[in-house]
Amino acid sequence: MTYLRRTKIVVTLGPSLDDPNMLERVILAGAVVFRANFSHGQLSMHETRIQMVRELAAKHQKTVAILVDLQGPKIRIGCFKNKKVTLQEGKQFVLDTQLDVNAGDEQTVSLAYENMPRDVRPGDTLLLDDGRIVFKVTQTEPTKIYCEVVVGGELSNNKGINKQGGGLSAAALTDKDRTDIKEAVRLQADYIAVSFPRNADDIKEARILLKAAGGNPGIIAKIERSEAITNIEAIIQASDAVMIARGDLGVEIGDAELPAMQKKIIKLARIVNKPVITATQMLESMITNSIPTRAEVSDVANAVLDGTDAVMLSGETAVGHYPDKAVAAMDRICLSAEKHHSIKMARHPKDKHMRYVDEAIATATMYIANHLDITAIIALTESGTTPLLMSRVNSNIPVYGLSRYDATLRRMTLYRGVYPVPFDATHIDRRILNQAAMLELQQRDILKNGDLVIITKGDLIGVHGRTNSLKIVTVGDLPNYKEIN
Repeated sequence: MTYLRRTKIVVTLGPSLDDPNMLERVILAGAVVFRANFSHGQLSMHETRIQMVRELAAKHQKTVAILVDLQGPKIRIGCFKNKKVTLQEGKQFVLDTQLDVNAGDEQTVSLAYENMPRDVRPGDTLLLDDGRIVFKVTQTEPTKIYCEVVVGGELSNNKGINKQGGGLSAAALTDKDRTDIKEAVRLQADYIAVSFPRNADDIKEARILLKAAGGNPGIIAKIERSEAITNIEAIIQASDAVMIARGDLGVEIGDAELPAMQKKIIKLARIVNKPVITATQMLESMITNSIPTRAEVSDVANAVLDGTDAVMLSGETAVGHYPDKAVAAMDRICLSAEKHHSIKMARHPKDKHMRYVDEAIATATMYIANHLDITAIIALTESGTTPLLMSRVNSNIPVYGLSRYDATLRRMTLYRGVYPVPFDATHIDRRILNQAAMLELQQRDILKNGDLVIITKGDLIGVHGRTNSLKIVTVGDLPNYKEIN
């Protein structure tokens, strides 16, 4: 059987993937989650791109998920008359909330976030363009922030701005986000990413808005604020998944602190059974180059070794010259890292108290799979919860999540080591259900006669949250299934 990549690949939609041929190559290269970044572009553009993803995925019978990434508070500068300026160290510069958005020059630029002059004090450090430009605040007025340029360089339009150490009061959800949540539900997004959450209440508010809009996509908390680190455990608990958004997070907590924090977030999320996406600048050089740097290869590999569920490409696929090569590079790096013995070595919690039957079944399944010559795990699932729980245990045994619900299948694309398979168990005689499930995978050339598999399901087929049994079965010729059918 061909070894399957366990770590999932998330790609960002953009102009570089507007060519259907390129998008098709990216899908075939192994991308399974497609991110629509609502910080840029019009809704109609996102809708067109999402539709094209779905059509091409259906053409190749691939299950893919759509992730809508909300903009969050727009903490950015405005535009310059000449599109960019070069700032000199030691010079004065003013951020002005009242200045015309297009009137920036070498001395001043507009600021989109009106409350920022109240959030900073003289002596604070402001970082622009992911920390490439550094200002020291010298004086504030109700609408202006006077700064000294500490680290200069080229500064162009609409760059982000952070306060070192955090402390900005901007709410996570803006009026635009509230509108975009409704649109994301209309577009049947599978995941929605909340940008710049400060605490669990921001995630809970997003869930209330989603419910009011009539949707139930998974909520991904983007960890990118210093305040989020303070409240990290509560945020993870309130979310369905987390994204380590290393650009803004690295600026706020300091780049030297970022690697250890990445490991901590991945560990915390896995403990409470939440998927993790590691994002930002993973293969940044491939925006313009056809191969990654050795440092980027190590970065991706280390995220895989840490246990991330998915790795994400941003500009590499949105505006890069080589989107398909970036996905192919990500694929081979992940595959290589997953061969390391630490990835295959399971850590079964001996003292963990289990509250739910499906959690016990998932843990027992993975223990057996890791100590017996098991080829695959077949999880008959309504909600995808049992496969998710299985994916929290290190193993190189593939988990096939069989479900009749498209939404469940798409949700499972993010889970490490889980592979969704469309399958409706409600119309099959229970006496031959196991055989039917194995036959489905045989027909897909996944299993062959003689393979040993574990099958999990509930006594009540078609009922959510009732997985309560596992069975070890040898794949055979399936005479019973043929006779009853």
